[in-house]
Amino acid sequence: MNRYLLLIFTLILFSCKNSTENKTITPTNNKLPEPNTKIKETKSTPIKHEINGGLIFPDGFSALVVVDSIGPSRHIAVNTNGDIYAKLREPEGTNGNMALRDTTGNGIADIKTRFGNYPNDGTFATEMRIHNEYLYFSSEQVIYRQKLTKDKLIPEGSPEVILTDYFPKRWHNAKSLAFDKKGFMYVTFSAPTNACEDPNSVGQIKGMNPCPGVEVLGSIWRFDENKLNQSQQDGQLYATGIRSMVAISWNDKDNSLYGLQHGRDYLHNHAPQYFSKWDQAVLPSEEFMKIEEGDNFGWPYSYYDHFQNKKLIAPEYGGDGKKEATDYKKPIIGLPAHWAPNDLLFYKGNAFPERYKDGAFIAFHGSMNRTPYPQAGYIVAFIPFNQGKPTGEWEVFADGFAGLDTIVAMPDAKYRPMGLAEGPDGSLFISESKQGKIWKVTFNGNKSEFGKEQLQTMEKAKAKSYLKIPEKMEHK
Repeated sequence: MNRYLLLIFTLILFSCKNSTENKTITPTNNKLPEPNTKIKETKSTPIKHEINGGLIFPDGFSALVVVDSIGPSRHIAVNTNGDIYAKLREPEGTNGNMALRDTTGNGIADIKTRFGNYPNDGTFATEMRIHNEYLYFSSEQVIYRQKLTKDKLIPEGSPEVILTDYFPKRWHNAKSLAFDKKGFMYVTFSAPTNACEDPNSVGQIKGMNPCPGVEVLGSIWRFDENKLNQSQQDGQLYATGIRSMVAISWNDKDNSLYGLQHGRDYLHNHAPQYFSKWDQAVLPSEEFMKIEEGDNFGWPYSYYDHFQNKKLIAPEYGGDGKKEATDYKKPIIGLPAHWAPNDLLFYKGNAFPERYKDGAFIAFHGSMNRTPYPQAGYIVAFIPFNQGKPTGEWEVFADGFAGLDTIVAMPDAKYRPMGLAEGPDGSLFISESKQGKIWKVTFNGNKSEFGKEQLQTMEKAKAKSYLKIPEKMEHK
């Protein structure tokens, strides 16, 4: 238990929340509070027409706005009958889930119903997944599930508690999930610090060495998906050295776990003698990882430089931007810095052209800390895969979320892509987190003729300020 006590002490030191938010909840024996509001079913108001709901796609693709604004939300899931479930960002009260149904066949949700007889506990509540006829969802501290009943929109009965996180609420507190084919559930336990900074540092920021509890927070753990009322100690440490991970998914093609790490920040702030403000804006990489049992990806002692294609020692641990870290696993691809990959979907359907089959869609939520350079990301990207390996670099699949050419600050962006889900017909659903808009993407072109010509428009998009590598500026 010593490592847990040390970790709790560290969390208190580094908590980014104020004291009124640092209250844990401890549901036991599935006894949950009664909802404080009645479930209400509403009819949608007409959605203002806009071509593709304002988005831009490769030639042959189009989008329909399923719902315009259900409120700030995170991940989504789509059932086999087309019903959509979204995880809302609700810090308190109950009814933190949204269910959507199209009863007219026009693709637009005309029924919107809030539900969820469990206590909301923060805006990092993230996950919404359908697995083995259960709806799994997570608040910041707890993972729940409810049994889905055929033809019924709202799951019956009270939510079952699968896992409770008993550590104090903290930054990076999302509980994202993936399921394998053997009855295991994989859960992200992200770290609350940037680089495990030593609060007693004098002068240049130093990292605590060893970083306390990095295998507890800064890791992925595996649990029995059917066992109720688990805590982290009931699970098994699966992989470590992972700072913050919101996008995680099981790839059925090669039967492996994948995820995308949010890279660390403040290289210039912590070590200005080695890193410029430009370096801080374009480094380090967001890491696309194939995660196998026992892996150590090196956080907080290292970071990945996608320009050098190397793991480098972090400046808090003696690095200078050149010293290589050789003891840690590398990502399969290094992606642009600070773009915040928040969902990952391996496409299984047949409705899109063949090149998309088994490839990876990534929702980049967008940066908020690249100043004085423009913010970046705010797209849905695609990476083709073959035999479990990426065949090339990332490409732009869906653009137009930002609504402007230069994003000076994150609040300026109109939308921030957040959730991905595949429909039963092979369509792709995309959600955004600011207003709660959801798009349904379909392909209407000739699949056999789809190729580089149809991708040209999206390739040109990489010249936009929020997608290209910024030119270096002189800084005082």
